[in-house]
Amino acid sequence: MLIQRLILSRAARAWRKAPGASVPTVCVGNITVGGTGKTPHTELILRLLQESDRWGNSNLAVLSRGYKRKSKGFQIVKRDSTAAFAGDEPLQMARKFPAVTVAVDKNRVEGCERLASGADGSDGRQPIDIIVLDDAFQHKKLHASLNIVLVNYSRPLDTDRLLPFGRLRDLPSRIADADIVIVTKCPSVLEEGEREAWRERLEESAGGEGFLDGVPILFTTVEYCEPVPVFPEADTRYNYSKTALLFSGIADDTPLRAHLSDTYKIVGAMKFPDHHAYSRGDIGQVAAAVHKHPTAALLTTEKDAVRVLDCKSVPAEIRGRLFAVPVRAAFLDEADRQVLQQRLDRL
Repeated sequence: MLIQRLILSRAARAWRKAPGASVPTVCVGNITVGGTGKTPHTELILRLLQESDRWGNSNLAVLSRGYKRKSKGFQIVKRDSTAAFAGDEPLQMARKFPAVTVAVDKNRVEGCERLASGADGSDGRQPIDIIVLDDAFQHKKLHASLNIVLVNYSRPLDTDRLLPFGRLRDLPSRIADADIVIVTKCPSVLEEGEREAWRERLEESAGGEGFLDGVPILFTTVEYCEPVPVFPEADTRYNYSKTALLFSGIADDTPLRAHLSDTYKIVGAMKFPDHHAYSRGDIGQVAAAVHKHPTAALLTTEKDAVRVLDCKSVPAEIRGRLFAVPVRAAFLDEADRQVLQQRLDRL
């Protein structure tokens, strides 16, 4: 454990000395493994940038590693790309934000420079004005202009441990390197006393009182949107069913199941590994559940939906009733939204 801490401390020092990109960059990261909501918050930032007087008419981009993709090097993600080529979350964003350039590259420095120069070699893209970096807080060769670190409300840093004994992939003290901290997945109402308690706990994790001076602590919750068809032939009448089947490959499906339970009786929930690539056998398992519950709606997440679309043969009984449940990150109050908007506008 001591060796692990020394390695992480050395990486943090390298990150602090790293150069920035040639254009403004916004890093959305965390210090835990999964479950903080990076993709919904990346999308939240894209919406704020598009609505901004400062950046609304600019060329925006997202740069992601493209976790579990099969392609190599720098790639531009198109709306008709596959999840196997691009990774599920980059493809999801490319389809939801057609005016935003979405790229993947494990080398964030090179990826930023190719986006900034407009050099993808083929389609004559214009140079990018600002880049949102999805999950780059541990990338020691690039120091973003604005570093936003996410902390899950249900997993405070002071109760967690480093891998493999917990879910921390970095030292809790790294929270002091953040320009903004967002506590995510909060209840829809959070009293001022609890917010202050969070600030005190985060300061203790950062190193003690004063270590987070000047760092805004913001709070967001999860908003679930109405289910949307995954395939064009989906029958929207299934949305009004009283029962539902759920399958997903995400870090934690508990909040989603709890939300859906307010509307449906969940008659089956199939859980797959995070970022799971669905096989013919997996689709067969889902189809068997559909046959067992012929009137139930079939629900999944947005990122699972893009992976299902990669499957070559999805039976009609799934195509006709499969819906994705979109999620959005939303601030608990307008003042927090304005804080982030102002920081983005000052870049």
